[in-house]
Amino acid sequence: MGHKSYLTSTMTDRFDCYYCRDNLHGKKYVKKEEKHVCTKCFNKLCANTCAECKRPIGADAKELHHKNRYWHEDCFRCAKCYKPLASESFNARDDGKIMCGKCGSREDGNRCQGCYKVAISSGGISYQDQPWHSECFVCHTCRKTLAGARFTSHEDKVYCVDCFKTDVAKKCHGCKNPITGFGHGTNVVNYEGYAWHEYCFNCKKCCLSLANKRFVINGEQIYCPDCAKKV
Repeated sequence: MGHKSYLTSTMTDRFDCYYCRDNLHGKKYVKKEEKHVCTKCFNKLCANTCAECKRPIGADAKELHHKNRYWHEDCFRCAKCYKPLASESFNARDDGKIMCGKCGSREDGNRCQGCYKVAISSGGISYQDQPWHSECFVCHTCRKTLAGARFTSHEDKVYCVDCFKTDVAKKCHGCKNPITGFGHGTNVVNYEGYAWHEYCFNCKKCCLSLANKRFVINGEQIYCPDCAKKV
């Protein structure tokens, strides 16, 4: 990996930008491929595109490059944990992802995704095509083992049912209970930041189910069109 900074000195004699012919006397400029370019033209016409954010890497930005790919310094980070890697060792994977050493080791080989260290030969479990020791596959909150138990995931973390209800699940705007996605509460209705169990999404007045039907919002209550006219 290399660092590059294009910004050079200022001109004291008459000298023009290769593209716009603007006089570079007393101005900052960039020399690229033997061409002298003003910073405005460089940013518009010559700057490399960051592999992460897809934006140009301007003349006054620090650029990192590796195998014909380029990044802003702040964009060069682990694809898994987002740790900045500008001054760290990293793992460039065949799929193009850049990872820190820890996350790279986690993805390599038959290694437990909990402890990252010990190779699993037998007796482990598999989740999302990744191996785990049974004792390492635990709830993110209470650390209770989840091998053989019901669990769910949120943002790449796994939770037992109780912790998911308490710490993660949205609350139904109707019954105020957690929306877990288990059992009777599998189907969910979302509207303007609120969520309901499908069986709770009913007209406030006549109790008609409004899932997949027209409805009217009045304050924080929902009504069928007929009842809304009477409110």
